[in-house]
Amino acid sequence: MQLSAIQTFLAVAETGALSRAADRLNVSQSTVTARLNALEDQIGQPLIHRRRSGAELTPAGFKFQRYAELIGQLWKQAQLETSLPAAISSVCNIGCHFDLWSGYADALVRMLKQRAPGVAFSVWPGEQTDIDRWLGNGLIEAAFCHAPPQMDGLTHHALRPEKLLMCSTLDVMAANDQQAQVYVDFGEAFRRDHAKAFANAATPMATFGSAALALDYLIEYGGTAYLPMRLAEPYLDSGVLKRIPTAPIFSRSVWFACMERVEALTPVIGEYVTELRQ
Repeated sequence: MQLSAIQTFLAVAETGALSRAADRLNVSQSTVTARLNALEDQIGQPLIHRRRSGAELTPAGFKFQRYAELIGQLWKQAQLETSLPAAISSVCNIGCHFDLWSGYADALVRMLKQRAPGVAFSVWPGEQTDIDRWLGNGLIEAAFCHAPPQMDGLTHHALRPEKLLMCSTLDVMAANDQQAQVYVDFGEAFRRDHAKAFANAATPMATFGSAALALDYLIEYGGTAYLPMRLAEPYLDSGVLKRIPTAPIFSRSVWFACMERVEALTPVIGEYVTELRQ
C-alpha cells in the first residue's frame, strides 16, 4: 500500500470530487483514479462512490478513513522526529480545552521551556470531542481536558479542580437582575448542580460555551456569570469584578492525559503533575 494512495483517498474524501482532489495534489484526474483503484484492489472492496455530481465514501470508506488519517499523521510525525535538529531531542503535541490554557497548559509549557529545552512542542486548542478524537488517531500525545479519555496507552492525572465563583460587574442587588444574567456551560455536572441551586432561573440573556469568552463579554458589556477563580481573580483583585458571596461555589474537574511513551521522554511532566495536584 503506497502512501500516495492514502493521501489521494483522503483528498477525495475531503474535497468530495476526484477533479478537486487532483487539483489539490497537483496530479491528473487519471492518476487519482488509478491510485484509488489500486487502493480498493488491496482493500478488497470499493471505498469511493464515483458519481457525476461528485464522490462519496462507501460504508467501507467511512471505516477506512480514520485509519488513513492515522497513517498520514504518523508519517508526518515520523518525518518530523527523524529530521529534528541536533538541539531538539523530541516533539510533544498537546491538546488543550479552550478554557484550560491559562493556569494549566501554560504552566507545562513554561516548565518545558525552563527544564526541558530540547523538547519541542505544539499546542492545539479544542473541545472535549476534538481532544478525544485527536488522542484516538494519534494527532496529539497529551491533553488538558475536563473528562479523562478512556483509551489504552494513556495515563490520567487529576489536577487541581476548578473553583467556579459567581462574579459580577454590578453590585449585589443589581447582580440578580435577569437582564444581567450570563450563563457559562461548564458541562453536564455543572448544568445539573446549577439547575438544582437555581431551580427557578429564567433563560439567561447570553450563553457561552467558553469561560474566557464570557469573561470578555462581562468586561465589555457588564453582567453576572459563574467564572473559574483563576480567570476571575485578577479582575476581583482590581475591583472590576465583584464576587457574589451568597451564591454557591461549584467545582469542575481538570485532567491531564498523557501517552506513556511521552511521559517517559519528558520526566518534567512528573514534576508538573506533582505541582498542579497541590
